[in-house]
Amino acid sequence: GITYLDHAGSALFPESLLKAFTDDLRNNVYGNPHSQNISSKLTYDTIEHVRYRILQHFHTTAEDYTIIFTSGCTAALKLIAESFPWIPEGTKQPSSRFCYLTDSHTSVVGMRGITASMNVLSVPIKPKEILLAKSRLPAEEQNCTTPHLFSYPAQSNFSGTKYPLSWIQDIKSGKLCPIKIPGKWFVLLDAASYVSSSPLDLGIHQADFIPISFYKIFGFPTGLGALLVNNRIAPLLRKTYFGGGTAAAYLAGEDFYLPRKSTAERFEDGTVSFLDIIALKHGFDVLEKLTGGMEKIKQHTFALAHYTYTVLSNLRYANGAPVVRIYSDTDFSNPDVQGPIINFNVLDENGEVLGFSQVDNMASLHNIHVRTGCFCNTGACQMHLGMSNEDIQRNLQAGHVCGDNIDLVDGRPTGSVRISFGYMSSFEDAQTFLNFIIATRLSKSDAEIPFQSVTKPTTESVEDEHLSFNNADKLSPTLQISDGELRNNPFETETTGSWQPLEPEAESIRAAVSETAVPTCRKGGKPITVAKIYLYPIKSCSAFEVTEWPVGNQGLLYDRNWMVVNQNGVCMTQKQEPRLCLVNPSIDLKQKIMVIQAEGMDPISVSLEDNTGKEAVICESKVCSHRVKTHDCGERIAGWFSTFLGRPCRLIRQSSDVKSKSHQKNTKGLSPATNISLSLVNEAQYLLINVASILQLKEHISARLKEPLEIEELIRRFRANIVISAPESFEEEEWAEISIGALQFQVVGPCSRCQIICIDQQSGERNKEILQSLSAARGRKTNFGIYLMNQPLRSSFSDILSVGSQVLPVLKENTEIQPPTSSEEKCSG
Repeated sequence: GITYLDHAGSALFPESLLKAFTDDLRNNVYGNPHSQNISSKLTYDTIEHVRYRILQHFHTTAEDYTIIFTSGCTAALKLIAESFPWIPEGTKQPSSRFCYLTDSHTSVVGMRGITASMNVLSVPIKPKEILLAKSRLPAEEQNCTTPHLFSYPAQSNFSGTKYPLSWIQDIKSGKLCPIKIPGKWFVLLDAASYVSSSPLDLGIHQADFIPISFYKIFGFPTGLGALLVNNRIAPLLRKTYFGGGTAAAYLAGEDFYLPRKSTAERFEDGTVSFLDIIALKHGFDVLEKLTGGMEKIKQHTFALAHYTYTVLSNLRYANGAPVVRIYSDTDFSNPDVQGPIINFNVLDENGEVLGFSQVDNMASLHNIHVRTGCFCNTGACQMHLGMSNEDIQRNLQAGHVCGDNIDLVDGRPTGSVRISFGYMSSFEDAQTFLNFIIATRLSKSDAEIPFQSVTKPTTESVEDEHLSFNNADKLSPTLQISDGELRNNPFETETTGSWQPLEPEAESIRAAVSETAVPTCRKGGKPITVAKIYLYPIKSCSAFEVTEWPVGNQGLLYDRNWMVVNQNGVCMTQKQEPRLCLVNPSIDLKQKIMVIQAEGMDPISVSLEDNTGKEAVICESKVCSHRVKTHDCGERIAGWFSTFLGRPCRLIRQSSDVKSKSHQKNTKGLSPATNISLSLVNEAQYLLINVASILQLKEHISARLKEPLEIEELIRRFRANIVISAPESFEEEEWAEISIGALQFQVVGPCSRCQIICIDQQSGERNKEILQSLSAARGRKTNFGIYLMNQPLRSSFSDILSVGSQVLPVLKENTEIQPPTSSEEKCSG
């Protein structure tokens, strides 16, 4: 049921590859290749065969290239930077230069850290600049032998643009000069993205260095790459460190070392990952068997990308505005200049960008896996999104870092959405993605707007589950698809209400949290009271409703003190296991136990006493990037959860003796000295929602659903701790702080919602419409509810939170409430 569209991130491995590999391991004994016994000799010979197979795949031989196995493309790039024969500044000879295309992966740009330490200058070059650099050096300067290195990607991992392989020979011959400087140019071709879906002929395009990662091609094994080194440059490479297996001879007591003659043996420090290398043999076999080779993969994946691009680029709102903005240097008409990658941002009908995190959340609801952000390619991101260096630094100051979910800063995108196809991608994958965009962005009437039609790419039916690409190379230049095909979409029945832009009044609803703002008390109106109180003893399990409850230093006492983890110790939430909501924990303070119940299971109890004695297993887990100390609750509880969920899992509890140190957060909006202690929550100690806001949202949702939701069900979906009854909807977003009885709370930001609100907390069933309705109702944001943190008690009264207590808010002005900074989605769990 998954539509996987991140093949540029990693290929998926076929079952036949794993079976062939495991069968091989069952039938053979592979020893350490550095030993001389029979099993070790078998390993050594198999590795050498795989080296030959790699060279054959790239249409070259051992006479021209050497394979050096590394942990991946990044390690190969680091090796080049460390071993290239640089001539530093300040010598009598002209100094070397490291030039790289700005549309390069972080791992290429990172090479400049090593070159800088060697006193070698780095020069970034924009793609348009290299095209203008066609003047030859004067004859007297062409004899200079100073080595320079130019790096560029065969295919941009951002946009799929394929840069000319002809540059390799043009630069090496001096016909093309990246910069005007005397010396001899060597070429590093970053082929990691390119070789996943395109054939590379090193017999023709003889780059000096070609780093690759094999998981990009096969999906398995991961953690294995290679550097293909042209044998003409290999003797010039320098190496200082020597690891196991690289020495012909050395002395421990004196500074004497003689390296092995073979380039591969000289640079492969220690024992190579020999079982993973053996898996490559089966990778090549299966790839050839399933597809017929890289040329057919190239045609097949491009056909899917061309089709998707054509439909996507022609989608329009009723007012004629485009639904997406595509970032590309080509028109997707030629597979020699464009790979199977489409990079874009979704727009609203006013032309404003929807944040990539919101698109990612919506895609996840439809089981569509995409990639978002800047894809480890800041240069391309800046070029296509029009971001200056100052913009990048300003985004950093606003809290945005690479890989987080802050998708808009001052209304401008910090990144984009990328989809990419692989050899196992199908037309149905492309159609599912397009139907998702249509269903979530357009009403029925919009979807029927005629646009340039495109047809289904022609690929023959597959016998015996083997892919066939026999017709891929006969693809017509213009693909056609009928309007009927697009309207026959599985999501259409769910989309009954048209999307509406957020009213200007609603936009102004958000209020300030600024240290300089002047506190303003809410004036007049009906009193605000606490309507409901919920705690969630086990993270992502059902709520426990109370009328009054003690408050501790981490929030409500025992709120999210426990969590369920899988067999690898990774926290499980309703995103991966919706049935967690059917587990009902309740706390009995008098008996000091937590009782856990679920339908079809006998109740089971857990002591509230912190069991951190000798019998407890102390473990370390991570919650929303925060590391927490926990202890295991034992086999009896683990068996109960494993039986109910049908998969191995365990219950763990945060350790009280270390929790104040292990899960702290310096939260925006609080004083810098305020270190907040958290339980196993993602973001803050409390989450507050307003019944009036729920009611307004219910009106939007009811218009889009066949069966309207009950207000109680909707409240439970938002998994708040405190539910208040206020006269005005969304007035809580204007608050800077509140007091409830003797308790003081600081508002630290809005809660940006994820797909958990789509899960019915009574049945575990999903309904995608909830998040879509929230997005439609709130404009381009999915904020609902506010996060609170405890302030020190200002009274000697007992710290008890009670239903019916009056809520007294304080307003602030002039700045918008910012969500807490985190690399994770802002959901309450």
